[in-house]
Amino acid sequence: MWAFFHKLASPKGFYAFSARLSPWFWAAAAVLIGAGVVWGLAFAPADYQQGNSFRIIYVHVPAAFLAQSIFVAMALAGLVFMVWKIKLADMAATAMAPLGAGMTFVALLSGAVWGVPTWGTWWQWDARLTSMLILFFLYIGVIALRGAFDGRDSGSRAASVLTMVGVINIPIIKYSVEWWYTLHQPATFSITSRPAMPVEMWLPLLIMVLGFYSFFIAVTLTRTRSVILHRESAKRWVRELAGEDG
Repeated sequence: MWAFFHKLASPKGFYAFSARLSPWFWAAAAVLIGAGVVWGLAFAPADYQQGNSFRIIYVHVPAAFLAQSIFVAMALAGLVFMVWKIKLADMAATAMAPLGAGMTFVALLSGAVWGVPTWGTWWQWDARLTSMLILFFLYIGVIALRGAFDGRDSGSRAASVLTMVGVINIPIIKYSVEWWYTLHQPATFSITSRPAMPVEMWLPLLIMVLGFYSFFIAVTLTRTRSVILHRESAKRWVRELAGEDG
């Protein structure tokens, strides 16, 4: 078992393993997101208060979930890189950051669009929205730091430190609706209680969430493979692979 994880932690081993795994997650993402979109937009009933405007939930909630989860994953990868010097962890964190920033932007934009019919305004400086905006700036800062240093290792260490410090914002996002007054509604899903929505509304949402996470894994595997090829371009196995592909 340890030999398998040791091999998987190497760029060469991960490159080969991810090639077999990523097509399954791309397929799962396509099926789940396709089914969730059709079910949520065409067949789920309209909300009794918000009407059809509530349907943006099928994009907003999965994007918000993913934005926070990716940052946590980056913080864990940064910890592994800083403590155990596993360069694959930094490669994965590098691959995740643009998708995390994109999902945060989608969550903010879809929330603003949803806020117009719900709150009567695009934006409110309440705790949930402000902390999500801070998360977006943290993503931008992490991406910028990687290119702000002459040495790649220095940029990786700086980005890892910022990510590990910035992860404190994630519980603030999660519990902001409980700690402070906010217009934002509480969490849609809860482990300890049943969803407030009827099953025909929350089930397609669950499918969309699973689809977004499958998409995240697929993108991370694919982008990490690209980062590996870029950083390991001088290695013999990469040159041999390039010879085979070319």
